[in-house]
Amino acid sequence: MHQLAHKAYTDVTSRTASDKHIEYAVFQQITDALKDVAAQDVPLPAVWVDAIDRNMQLWLTLSIDLLDQNNEMDPQLRIGLLTLAEMVRKLSYRVLAGEEELTDVIEINEMVMRGLSGDTGSQLSEVTQ
Repeated sequence: MHQLAHKAYTDVTSRTASDKHIEYAVFQQITDALKDVAAQDVPLPAVWVDAIDRNMQLWLTLSIDLLDQNNEMDPQLRIGLLTLAEMVRKLSYRVLAGEEELTDVIEINEMVMRGLSGDTGSQLSEVTQ
C-alpha cells in the first residue's frame, strides 16, 4: 500500500510545481476519495477500505518525513502534525471498526489543506490539544 501512496504522490508531482502544491494535490485526491465513499449509502467494502488505507498511508508518509532529521519545519508545527497523524491513525481504525464516521477524517484533511493553501489560522493547535 505504501507503493500506492508513493504512486499517487509521483503522479501529482508531474502535474504541479512546488512542494506545497504537491502535498495539497495529494491530500485533495485522497480526501475526494474519502468524500466519495462517505457520500454512498452502501459503499463497496474494497473501495471503502482502500480510501481509508490510502489516507493512512499518506499520513504515514507525512510522519516519516516529519521525523527525518533533515526536516527543517518549525519544531512545534512538526509536533502538532505528528500528533495529528496519530489521531488520524486511531480515528481511521475506529472508522474501520464501524465506531466512527469518515467525517472527522475528512475534516482533518481539509484543515491541513487549508494550511497548505496559506490559510494558517489556529485550527491545528485547536485539534491537537
